[in-house]
Order: sequence, then C-alpha cells, then structure tokens
Amino acid sequence: MLINLSVITCAHNPRPDYLEQVLDALKVQTLDQGRWEYLLIDNASADPLEARIDLSWHPHARHIREEKLGLTHARLRGIREAQGDVLVFVDDDNVLDVDYLEQVIEVSSKHSMIGAWCGQRRAAFEQQPPAWTKRHWSHLALHEFQEDIWSNQLDAAMPNGAGLCVRRRVAAYYADLHSTGKRAFVMDRSGDSLVSGGDVDLASCACDIGLGVGLFAALKLQHLIPSNRLTEEYLLRLAEGIGYSGVILDSFRPTVTRPHGWSSRVAELLRYLLLDSREKNVHRATKRGRAKARKDLAAAVQKNPTEVRAPSEWELEAR
Repeated sequence: MLINLSVITCAHNPRPDYLEQVLDALKVQTLDQGRWEYLLIDNASADPLEARIDLSWHPHARHIREEKLGLTHARLRGIREAQGDVLVFVDDDNVLDVDYLEQVIEVSSKHSMIGAWCGQRRAAFEQQPPAWTKRHWSHLALHEFQEDIWSNQLDAAMPNGAGLCVRRRVAAYYADLHSTGKRAFVMDRSGDSLVSGGDVDLASCACDIGLGVGLFAALKLQHLIPSNRLTEEYLLRLAEGIGYSGVILDSFRPTVTRPHGWSSRVAELLRYLLLDSREKNVHRATKRGRAKARKDLAAAVQKNPTEVRAPSEWELEAR
C-alpha cells in the first residue's frame, strides 16, 4: 500500500507521560496504518528513546537518532528520512483527535493548491492557569476557530506550530534553504532556548513555490501544557524569545508594513503606559529580545553581507 503521510515527532528529553499520550492517540487513528509511516526523531536525548519506547505497534515506524541539538536540525533530519507525500509534524506534547490524519488526507486531496496547513489546537492544562495568563495563550501554540481560511500570502491564514502539515516539495525547498547556506540563523528551540519561528519559515515556503497556506477547523488536537509554562518567569523568557525570533525572521522574510509615523509612536507609548506592571515586564522582555536580535544581525551582516539581510529601521519598529 502506498504511504501517503509521514508523521514526524521530534523529541529532546520528552516528558514520558506526555509522549505516552501522544503515542496512544496515534495508535487509534482512523487512517489505515498502511497509508502512513511514523518517525520518532530522538534529538540527542540523555536517555536514548529507542531503548525505552516501543514502536512495534506500527508496521512502518522507525526510531531515528539526531545528535545535532535543536528542533530545526531534528525537523531537517525528519524531512530527509520521510517517504510520504505529506509530512505531519506532531510534537511530543500533541494529542491528535482520532481522525486527525484522515482529515489531513482530506485536505490534501481537496485543496491541491495548499502547500502548508494545520488545524485547531486546544489547551490541555496540567493545572488551572492563572487568569492573567490568558492573553498570552496564543504564544503557547493554542488556536481555536470555526471557519476554514486559506491564502497565497503570508497573512492570517499562516499555519504554525503543533500539527503542521506540509507537502513534500515544500519541505524539500525548506531543506534546500538550509543546505545551500541561505539561513544564517537556525530558528526554533535548542536546549533551554525559547527562540521560535522555524515553523513559520517552513510553512512560508509554500508561498515561495507558488502554493498557498491554510487553517482547517476539522483538524483538531490537544496541546498538553505543563504548569511551568504558565509562570511569569517562563512567559517573560518566551516573550523575549518571540521578540528575538520576529526580528530574525524578518531578515529572511521582510514584512510589508508601512513605516510608523509620529502618531503611531504616541499611540504605542500610551498603550504601554496603560499596561499593568506585569504586562510592562512582558513588553520590556520583548524589546530585549528584539535588541539582542538586532545586535546579532549586525554582527552577521558584517561577517557575511551578501547572505544576511538586516531589516530596515521601520521594519524593526513595526515588530
């Protein structure tokens, strides 16, 4: 039987009870196992996953060890190893609804012009989160919606994070950007780093090659959220990482944004003054991340000016 999908989980020292839930959800998928393969990419875990994770329940499952630390390196390894026409990235804290893979096939066949897509990501909190954290839940890869949306531009239809699906040729284009030196910075998590953006860069490759991106409500999963991701300390680190990532991502993919005038700057200042002390801390953390990214970009441009693009001042302000 032809393998249509490659389901890829990249894991670095995963939480055992979370990974068990991920695998349990994959075991009961309604899509015939003959139509998909499963790749568990062990990204330099301290205790090798192959020694303790049984994948014999799936006829086309493989353990793959990637020693180069970082989510991007693990994803690239998965792309190289995958055999399916569509690659589905299922994180080690993503619990798919029982028909998720079947719905991926449905989207793939009905929307041939879409190159990258994902669905709804509902929260499964380990503990009841503090009320003040709700405005930051979108930063935890959570998104619920009712209507499908797709586009051939980098806009609100952009998929990211948990459950990301990409066609093989989109993934191959993304891998080529790295192998040919067109990515001076490696995005996404590496060890304790909270840098992100690699998933957006990957999905954006669909538009690069003339395809679209989309969000489809029928695709649903639960994102397991441990209690330590809802502390103020973690969310400040996350805000700094997101601020950093946005500037770096703009060096690859500049936003089309009008320069800020004086009225916009005044409005931004007024919004800042109205924030409570906790939200001001988040705002400052984001600005620290942006400042660090500017510094790193300046160093990279000086080292290799032909390969690295520094965003203009107004692009940086737009972030």
